[in-house]
Amino acid sequence: MKGQSMKFLKACVSLLAAVSFPVFANDIAPDAMIKQVSDEVLQIVRSDKAIQAGDMKRISEVVDAKMLPHVNFTRMTSLAVGRDWRSATPQQQADLGAEFKTLLVRSYAGALSNYRDQQIVFKAFKMKPEETDVLVRTDVRQPGAQPVAIDYNVMKTPDGWKIYDVAVAGVSLVTNYREEFGREIRANGIDGLIKSLRDKNRSAEQAKK
Repeated sequence: MKGQSMKFLKACVSLLAAVSFPVFANDIAPDAMIKQVSDEVLQIVRSDKAIQAGDMKRISEVVDAKMLPHVNFTRMTSLAVGRDWRSATPQQQADLGAEFKTLLVRSYAGALSNYRDQQIVFKAFKMKPEETDVLVRTDVRQPGAQPVAIDYNVMKTPDGWKIYDVAVAGVSLVTNYREEFGREIRANGIDGLIKSLRDKNRSAEQAKK
């Protein structure tokens, strides 16, 4: 179940990467932002023949260009690393963020071509005007399958709302990686985790070539 949930999780975040985000006003509600993006994403995925054919170069280009400005990777990385983040040097934090970002982009790119007839249903959402950290809850429905709950943790920044975690069927991206990263840090330290991430990214790049 965990593996299936993570597959849905990666695919979901990939959806957000598949479309050019319009320039949203900073005061737009976070659920409205995600809904508008999701609607456009599904249209793009259904019509883009390169994505449907699994063209990884095309998919990676789209993910890299369209997702990065709308995810708070620094916060996502710090939460994934956990308490060890505070003991990392600024250079180590920068290296962790860069390698983690590359890893996620490659993972998300690999899931885009699986989307066809999904429908995203948004659950009731309320927030107070002063709130800056909220949860947007959705169900992803597709023919012949049970709905999958996908929740977005979103925080308000000077540049608008940014996603910093996604949970699918209760499985959090951040929590999932925190367990893996913690094991690596306990075995080989912060530098060992950086090396592990870098090696994975290099292997993926060589395989693509």
